[in-house]
Amino acid sequence: MGFSKEKIFEKALELAGILEIPQSEAEKIKENLDFCYTAPEITKKTAAQAIDHTILSFNAAENDVLRICEEAKKYGFKAVCINPVWVKTAAKFRAENRAAFKIATVIDFPLGASTAVAKQAESIAAAVDGADEIDVVINIGLIKSGSFKECFEILKSTTKTKAYIKVILETSELSEDEKIYAALIAVFAGADMLKTSTGVNGKATADDVRLLRMIAGNRLGVKAAGGIRDKETLIAMMNAGADRIGCSSSVSIMEKW
Repeated sequence: MGFSKEKIFEKALELAGILEIPQSEAEKIKENLDFCYTAPEITKKTAAQAIDHTILSFNAAENDVLRICEEAKKYGFKAVCINPVWVKTAAKFRAENRAAFKIATVIDFPLGASTAVAKQAESIAAAVDGADEIDVVINIGLIKSGSFKECFEILKSTTKTKAYIKVILETSELSEDEKIYAALIAVFAGADMLKTSTGVNGKATADDVRLLRMIAGNRLGVKAAGGIRDKETLIAMMNAGADRIGCSSSVSIMEKW
């Protein structure tokens, strides 16, 4: 892994100029890089409290969504992560059952290829429907084209609500430099959390989680998602720096813990 603090900070300064934002924003990245992450004690309970219990299949039906809401309540998962059409359903379940889980939904998922107008409209609608958290896919094609300012401006359009914003970077599809640029753009655009993958087009790796934690410092969260199907992988991701885990195998992991 060739991620040095010096290289990341150099790119932060470079981006500050490209994005026309104050250099002080890049200085904050330097502060993040000085943070030393220490993994918490990982127990069955703390693991459950880090999980975003997920169902994002195109053919997920209402009964599937109600099932994962019930499972989130039963096992104490941090959140459910569902497609936007089901946010109202989850919100109704949570209210009627006095559940404590957060409701997360996805925006521009899984391609990261929409316009600012579309992304903003989706984000506002999701928040109005009851989403506490929004997992938005960064415009991956713009990152790969070097169109950093356009990507930044589009991503900013999704941070206008009170929802907690997780930016999906799809790290498995990016080069080392592209991962750094994408993560920094997300931070500068107002992300609350950096997320590795959609789980559709790519999977999380411990190395990518470590990179995101370096950039996030202790100011932002880090979410690992994609390919996390057992206790060992979940623990590896949390040890690497993830404080949230996107997972559709959550119940199986809990029952085998």
